[in-house]
Amino acid sequence: MTGTLIFDPLIPLVMLYAVAGLVAAAVALAVWRRLPGWWLRGLAGLALLAALANPAIQQEDREPLSDIVMLVVDESASQRIGERPAQNATAITNVEAQVARQTNTELRIVTLGDGEGDTGTTLMTALSEALAEEPQGRIAGIILLTDGRLHDLDRAPRLPAPMHTLLTGEPNDWDRRLIVSNAPAFAILGEEVTLTLRIEDQGAAPAEDNVALSISIDGEAPITVPAPIGQNIELPLELPHGGMNVLQFTIPDAPGELTNRNNSAVIQINGVRDRLRVLLVSGEPHPGERTWRNLLKSDSAVDLVHFTILRPPEKQDGVPVNELSLIAFPTRELFLEKINDFDLIIFDRYRRRGILPSAYIDNIREYVEQGGAVLVSSGPEYGSAESIYRSPLGPILPGAPTARVFEEPFKPQITDIGQRHPVTEGLDEITEGAPEEGPTWGRWFRLIDVLVPEQATTVMSGLDDRPLLILNRIGEGRVSLIASDHSWLWDRGYEGGGPQLELLRRLAHWMMKEPELEEEALWVEPAGQTMRIIRRTLDLETGEVTVTHPDDTETVLTLEEVSPGRFETLWEAPEIGLYRLDDGEETAVIALGPAAPREFEQTIASGELLDPLVTGTGGGIKLISDGDVSIRAVREGRPANGRGWIGITPRGAFQTADVSITPLLPAWAFLLLASLLMVGAWLREGRR
Repeated sequence: MTGTLIFDPLIPLVMLYAVAGLVAAAVALAVWRRLPGWWLRGLAGLALLAALANPAIQQEDREPLSDIVMLVVDESASQRIGERPAQNATAITNVEAQVARQTNTELRIVTLGDGEGDTGTTLMTALSEALAEEPQGRIAGIILLTDGRLHDLDRAPRLPAPMHTLLTGEPNDWDRRLIVSNAPAFAILGEEVTLTLRIEDQGAAPAEDNVALSISIDGEAPITVPAPIGQNIELPLELPHGGMNVLQFTIPDAPGELTNRNNSAVIQINGVRDRLRVLLVSGEPHPGERTWRNLLKSDSAVDLVHFTILRPPEKQDGVPVNELSLIAFPTRELFLEKINDFDLIIFDRYRRRGILPSAYIDNIREYVEQGGAVLVSSGPEYGSAESIYRSPLGPILPGAPTARVFEEPFKPQITDIGQRHPVTEGLDEITEGAPEEGPTWGRWFRLIDVLVPEQATTVMSGLDDRPLLILNRIGEGRVSLIASDHSWLWDRGYEGGGPQLELLRRLAHWMMKEPELEEEALWVEPAGQTMRIIRRTLDLETGEVTVTHPDDTETVLTLEEVSPGRFETLWEAPEIGLYRLDDGEETAVIALGPAAPREFEQTIASGELLDPLVTGTGGGIKLISDGDVSIRAVREGRPANGRGWIGITPRGAFQTADVSITPLLPAWAFLLLASLLMVGAWLREGRR
C-alpha cells in the first residue's frame, strides 16, 4: 500500500496561476504598507489557493511481479556436433537450479533450431522475438547458450538487462574443411575447365602438410590425389559427358576433428556440346537422302559433313574424268585421320563397292568400341551380298540380314520394352490420337528382315512385329539400326507423318550418352528440401533406395511406378547437406543447399562476435567447459560478472491491483480556515 499527494484543480491552471499572482501581489502590498497582519493575509491566500488546487491522497494497492531471466538455447546444426549437446543439457540444468534459488525470479527458455534454407544461426532474431513477448520492465537478465557462431548480428535488439554468454566447445577443439571457391555452372565438352579448391584447418589443428583428396564424378569410383593444406588448389578438369555432371570432392576424416560435415563438397556442372559433329555417308541418291540432310541441318548445334556416292567405281559412262565436277571421296582423311573428330557416323543406304577398304571399316569398328557411335539406316542393299553387314563392321551391328525384303505397307509400332526405353518412351503421345488405339502415324512400305542378337534392344517393330529400330552397346560406344529406308515418309507428312525429328533427336542424344536418355538411371529433382527421387529402368520392378543423410544415418524408401519404366517417390529431407542414394545397382549424390551448410563454415566455438554486445551491458562470456556458474543479484549499473558467476538486475516490477483517492480536506474546511485567517488579520490590524 502506497500513498501519493495529487492535485486536481477546480479551475484551469491558467486561472489558478492568475489567482496565485493576485495573492502574491496582495501580500506584497501589505508588507510594503507595514501591516502587522500581512502574514495572516498570506496564509489566508494560501488556504484559498489550496482549496482551488483540490489536493487529495492517492493510495495504490500493489502486487509485486517476478523478475524474468531469458535463456536462449542454440540447438542449430553446429550445436549438435561433438560433446555440445551434453554441454547444452548440463548448462540448462545449472541455470534452472541457479534461477530457482533467486527470490521472486522465473526462467524463460527459448530454443533456436536451424533456419529455413541455408540462413545459418539466427540467434539475434530469436532473442528479438522472445523479448517482444515479455514486458521490458521485468527482464532481469539474458543468457545465451551457444557456440558463438551466429549469422544475424545486425538484428541485435536493444538490451534492457545484462546479457551473458555460456559458450559450448572445448579449448582444444579443431576442425578441417574443404572449400570450393571457384566452379563454373557449365562447361563445353572437350574443353578444360579449372576449379579452385582449398583445404583449411581451424582451431588447435595438428601440423600436417598434405591430405588425400578424393574426386568422384556421378558417383563413380573416386580417384585420389595429394592436396596441400592452407593453399589454393587449381584443379583442371574435362567433363566426361553432356548434361549435368555431379562432382564430389572429399577429404578423409581426421582423428579428433569436430565434424566431417564440411569434409565434402558437391558441385554440379552442366556439360554443353559446342557442336555435334556428324558424318553422313549416303550410298546413293534416294528420296530419303534430302530428308536426312534437312533434319540434321535444322539443328544449329550440328556440324554436318555429308557425302553422297554419285559415281561408284564400277560406273562406266564414257565421260572423261577431267570433265567431271565431282569431289573425290576423302576416305583416308575421314575414316583414318579424322574419324575421332566425329560424334556420330550415319550410313544411309550404304553398300560395299570397294570405296572403303576393309582396313578403314575395321577402324570404324575400333572407333565404336572406344566410345564412338554409328547409326545405319538400311535399304534393300542391307540384305544383299554388298551389305555393310558383310564387312568388318558386321560383328558390332545390332541386326543380321536374312536377305528377305518386305515391300508391304505397315505402321511402325513401339515395342513393350520400347515403352520403357527413353528413346521411344511416350513417343506415341507426341501425335494426336488415343494411345490405346495406337499412334496415328503414317505407314512405311519397306522392311528389311534382320535377326537381332540377344544383347540388343528392339524398341520399335514393323510388319508382323519384326524388328524396325534396334539399339545396342558395343564396348564404350553405341550402335543402332533402322531396318527400313522409308522414315522420310514421316517427314513428308504422308498419311499424317510421324515424329521423325523427335525420334532422331532422342536417338542421337542416346548415342551421345546424354544422362537424361540413359536406360538405367537414378537421379533426384530437388525443390527446397523436398526430393523427387526418380529411377528409370527397363526392368518391370526396382529395388528400394537407401538414402544416406549428411550425418551418415540412413532412410530406406520404396518407389512406385508412375509410367512404364519410371519409378518415383517424394521425400522431405530433414536438413540441408549432402545426400547419397543407392538402390544396389545405381547410385546418385545430391546436395540440398551447399554440401557443407553455412552452419559448418566456422565450427570452432568463439565469443568474438558477441563480445561487444555482452560487455556493453556489463555481462560476461563463460566457458561451459570451465564448470558451472552461479547467478547473483546486482544493482543496476554495477558490473554483472566475475570469476565463476554472472549477475542479474532485480527490477522490482509490480502490478497495481486497486487505486483509491481521498481529499486532503473538504472544501468547506479550506474556506473556514481562510475565513479565520482573514478575521485574525483584521483583528490584529484593528487592535493597533
